Amino acid sequence: MENLDDRERKTQPSGQIVFTNKARCRDCYRCVRVCPVKAIRMHKGQAFVVEERCISCGTCIRECPQGAKSFRDDIERAVRLTAGGKAAASVAPSFVSVFSNWEQKRLASALRRLGFAYVAETAVGAYYVAHRTAEIAAARDQASICTACPAVVGYVERYRPEAVGMLVPVVSPMLAHAGIIREKLGADTPVVFIGPCVAKKAEADRPENAGLVNCVLTFQELLQWLEREGISLSGCEESRFDDEPSGEARFFPLSGGLARTASLETDMLAENVLSVSGFEEVAEVLDSLTQESSSLVVDPLFCRQGCINGPAVPGGKTLYDRRRQVIGYASTGEKAIMKEKTGSLEIRFKAGALPQDGDVPEADIMAVLERTGKTKPEDELNCGACGYNSCREKAVAVIRGMAEVEMCIPYMRRLAEQRTDRIIETSPNGIVILDERLHIISMNPAFRRFFMCSEAVCGRHISYLMDPELFERLAVGDEELVETTARHDNYNLICHQILYPLREDRQYVGIFVNITNSQASQEKLEEIRSQTVNQARELLENQVGMAQQLARFLGESTARSEELVQNLLRLAGDTPGEKGDKGIWDTSTSR
Repeated sequence: MENLDDRERKTQPSGQIVFTNKARCRDCYRCVRVCPVKAIRMHKGQAFVVEERCISCGTCIRECPQGAKSFRDDIERAVRLTAGGKAAASVAPSFVSVFSNWEQKRLASALRRLGFAYVAETAVGAYYVAHRTAEIAAARDQASICTACPAVVGYVERYRPEAVGMLVPVVSPMLAHAGIIREKLGADTPVVFIGPCVAKKAEADRPENAGLVNCVLTFQELLQWLEREGISLSGCEESRFDDEPSGEARFFPLSGGLARTASLETDMLAENVLSVSGFEEVAEVLDSLTQESSSLVVDPLFCRQGCINGPAVPGGKTLYDRRRQVIGYASTGEKAIMKEKTGSLEIRFKAGALPQDGDVPEADIMAVLERTGKTKPEDELNCGACGYNSCREKAVAVIRGMAEVEMCIPYMRRLAEQRTDRIIETSPNGIVILDERLHIISMNPAFRRFFMCSEAVCGRHISYLMDPELFERLAVGDEELVETTARHDNYNLICHQILYPLREDRQYVGIFVNITNSQASQEKLEEIRSQTVNQARELLENQVGMAQQLARFLGESTARSEELVQNLLRLAGDTPGEKGDKGIWDTSTSR
């Protein structure tokens, strides 16, 4: 059965490293706020990652509270590579921050069960990278920026092109180790890198690195793969990696690790070596580099405290617990110097093709600011709620199509308040708000019309206008809602009243619905109904009386008629039936 994660993966943009799951995006602007290069575009309340601006640092993935940001899933690619039985795994030295001591000893066996024929630590390549970086930096007459972190390289190439020349032209440990593996096992050996970094996926996809690293998996993907295959570390035997580093290369994932590996000065107060981590520190160092910084070696890592805080490091441990585990593991390694590497470690960096945004006319910026009610400098709060550092920066983003006017939270709040005020002001129902002492705070026009008062009564006790008994019931805390119909004879008013407290604000609200006309109509209807019943009853009584009189008159008339006939018969002769056929009724003799 297809699960939610499977359905989500099917919706990811083809080839894009970092993307948004729209079903989970909740319009909070957190990703806009934390993205160091503002590569997030907002459209109709949804956040989209702009691929050409993204440096794949993964900050938005780590920081999104809804888990709406994700990265490209490469598990299936790794499965296909291991199916041939020749694939090699290069495991980043930060693995010890993810796995406990006993799990570290079984990881190599678990990877072999997944189908890897060769399993080694990426720190093998890190050793050579560190020493080659130190050699190049020592021979330079300008500041040197170490290039082990692909997110830093991507940032400098796209957003700090003036500093591209300061990048030390040395490959990362991942690429260096891949080259070592291919030299050892053959150029056709598939290499899969496993680490904490999303930017490594983008680094492997660079045209100049094509085919060197065939697939990049994060630690999260590795754990999913192991679970899918039913491989438990507790069920694997202890075993060693096929290749392990010497020297102090296992310190590499920590801030200052490169300098430590290269035997450079690692004292925090060192004058010529500066180890920084986190975007803010990296950006600040780049801002400060000048001609006077010619002998400075900058060892930057984009994630705070280094690779142990990568965006694809599973949670469950504190940052400093991870750091302690790396230090403990690295301190137990051998200190022997490794042999000279034969292959090339150099690479060329160049400024990226990011289109220049260009200057935005001041008139356009002011037009956007005015749309959010910022007509004066003091109106620009620069609160950062929209994700941008200033109102002007956000206005520029709106002009460039990266942001929306509605992202201004204070502006939207004012609109909401205005709409609420408008609803109250135009309501046909009377609304009054009282303070905790039942003094009038405010009232709407309908209430003033009902109770024939003005704003001048604000501040007076509600008893000035009406019996306060119902509000007093709320004030003593006996009830949370009073709903009743009441007469206000002084105002010729009948109201259906709903009263309730705002306990947190220590206020009371009264809503008065005028039902005077409907009540009068109801009373009139009742009066008509009563009159109709009385009239119907009177009519019925008249009809019954008339019927009775008619019946009496009809009975008397019938009796009188019968008496008259009898008299006529007697005058005419015998009554019928007394003489048989000879009586007056016999007509035969008259012929």
